[in-house]
Formats: sequence, C-alpha cells, structure tokens
Amino acid sequence: MIEVAKRLEIVEEYYFSSKLREVRQLASEGKPIINMGIGSPDLKPSQAVIDAVVLAMQEENAHQYQSYQGLPELRNAMADFYATNFEVALNSNTEILPLMGSKEGIMHISLAFLNEGDHVLIPNPGYPTYTSVTNLVGAVPVYYDLKESNNWEPNFEALERLDLSKVKIMWVGYPHMPTGARGSIQLFEKLVAFAKKHNILLVNDNPYSFVLNDNPISLLQAEGAKEVALELNSLSKTFNMAGWRVGMVLGNAACIDAVLKVKSNMDSGMFFGIQKGAIEALKSDASWFNSMNEIYKRRRILTEQLAEKLGCEVYAAGVGLFVWAKLPKGITSAEAFIDKILYEKSIFITPGTIFGSNGEGYIRFALCVQEAKVQEAIDRF
Repeated sequence: MIEVAKRLEIVEEYYFSSKLREVRQLASEGKPIINMGIGSPDLKPSQAVIDAVVLAMQEENAHQYQSYQGLPELRNAMADFYATNFEVALNSNTEILPLMGSKEGIMHISLAFLNEGDHVLIPNPGYPTYTSVTNLVGAVPVYYDLKESNNWEPNFEALERLDLSKVKIMWVGYPHMPTGARGSIQLFEKLVAFAKKHNILLVNDNPYSFVLNDNPISLLQAEGAKEVALELNSLSKTFNMAGWRVGMVLGNAACIDAVLKVKSNMDSGMFFGIQKGAIEALKSDASWFNSMNEIYKRRRILTEQLAEKLGCEVYAAGVGLFVWAKLPKGITSAEAFIDKILYEKSIFITPGTIFGSNGEGYIRFALCVQEAKVQEAIDRF
C-alpha cells in the first residue's frame, strides 16, 4: 500500500464515522436501535423551503456552476437574518461568505490563517473537529478548560497564565456544544478584549442559537468584535437542513477575503436550488422557531426523564439540541457506560469523553428522536 501522509498519524477517524458503523451493524442484525447519539435533525424543513428548491430546478442556469460567494440574494438574506434576529449590521458583499456547511468553514479558516507550528486555543470540552483540523494543518492544539463550576465558560485568569505568544486562533462556541451553556454578551465582550490584547483571531461557532433558547445572541453583537472576530453559523439545526450543507462565515472583511481565497480553490459553488431554499428558510419568522421549540421542549422533558432513569444528573441550564448529564455516582467510564446501554438496551448515547478530558463523567443525548421513541427508551428500563 502507498504510504499515507504523516498528518494522518495524529488524526483519528471522526468518532461518529466509526461508531455509527458499529451502530448500523447492530441494526442490520435486527437490534431495535434507538439512536440518541448524533445531532442530525429528524424533522423536515418548512414546505415553503422545499417548494423553493423544486421551483428553482426549472430556472435558467440553475444547473451550472455557481459563484464562489453564493447568490447576492443569499448573502442579502443572511445579512437580513442577522439584522432581524441579532441586531447586527453586516455588509453582504464584504462581511458574509456562504459555506457548504459550517464544518468546512473550520477547515477553510484554519488553512487561511495557520502556519505549521502556530498554536490554537481549543475549548475542553468542545467540538472534536477543532482539534482534528488543527492537527491536519500542522498547527498545535492548546486546550483551555471549561468546567461546570464556572458554568462552562473560560477562566480568563487561567488563560492569561498560558504561553500565548504563538496563538493565532481561539475557537469558542456559544450556545456551547456539547453542554448547552448559553454564554452571554458580557462573556463575548471579555473574549473580544482578550483577543485584541493578544492579537488572536476569535471564532465563534454558533449553530444552536434558536433551539430551546429564548435569548439568541451573536459574538458580533459585542463592541469591537468585527475587528478581531468571525462567526460561523449554519442552517442545519435551525431549519432542519443538515444534509443540505448550508452555512456561513461572517465578520471581519479582511478575514472573509482570506477565507474566500481558500474556498475558491476547494469547491465550485453551492447548487443553485439549495441556495434558493436557504433564502426562503432565512425569511422564516418567529412562528417557525416557536413550532420547532414546542417539539423540542416535549422531547427534552422525556429525555431528562430517561437520564434520571439512568441515575444521571441533568445540566438543567442547557439550551440547544442536546441534553448534557453527569454520570451516576460510582460510574467512572462514560464509554463503558454507553456501550453497556447500547448492547443491553439497544440505545446509543454519546460519551462526553469524545469532546475532551473535561467531558469525562458526562454523557450527551440528542433531541433528534421522536417522542414515542424516547418513551420506548424509557420503557426499556
């Protein structure tokens, strides 16, 4: 076999890529699997969004290559969405770049700004892709602690004690994944001041703002944020469009231009029909968010009951698409705990350890399962 690149020696296959193969194998063997592991919305986009895509199929040039920057109407819709929902003013030509999902934005931003040996501040616990992408580009992950005792927010005194001389990027994400901690404008203001002081590019990953959250906020609301910050956002969770791969990066114009240089060499534009559907989704009013949250509220109540049935203590202040819970007293291994449940009860839950060492002692449930299935999971115990 041809020898693989050395970068793969420090990167493992994404947890859900490998674990879901195991889960699918159990299902193929006839096991009645209930998958509460991954945050892939099972609900549909609105009918208006689906109709917009169908109609777009007949438009002239719909099936040709599209602009690397997306349709002007899409960027305008993204700008309007931020103005309406966050009271953030953005120039649709220079401060917004549509992406094929925000996950690709993590790679594009890293390629645009990181040289080999640069350091990257990564939350622990946090989204595993921050680490894997940092390793893939030859940079060095530097983890900063998030702990329940501090409401899963950074300890700025501890951050100041780190060697920050080589830090180029700091990843944050509020509402936080996996815990659901809300964050606040006050926290964002502290983060912006920290980034300015140390000449760090601050990037907020913000796909969960509208799920079970009565106060959606954006990092770009913090004064001076555009000087040092970018924000990633996505239509995946908010509009049930995970498989469509529609995201965006917003903020500092010079940084957006640098990301575009990378992106334009990586793809050939987003499909026209998907862009039209995204435009329609971004026009959604409060009734859409309310209808989705009514469903998620009922699911969360049942999921908390399941967690309590397992002897777990739920982090009740969490928002977003997940329920974060502390393992029962006396249980030391999250992975052994979830595997026991998987093989004995055919229920898949995510161990907190995949999000970092501070995830040990916790598990995560996704709210992407119908109420009847969550009730069935409860009944299995």
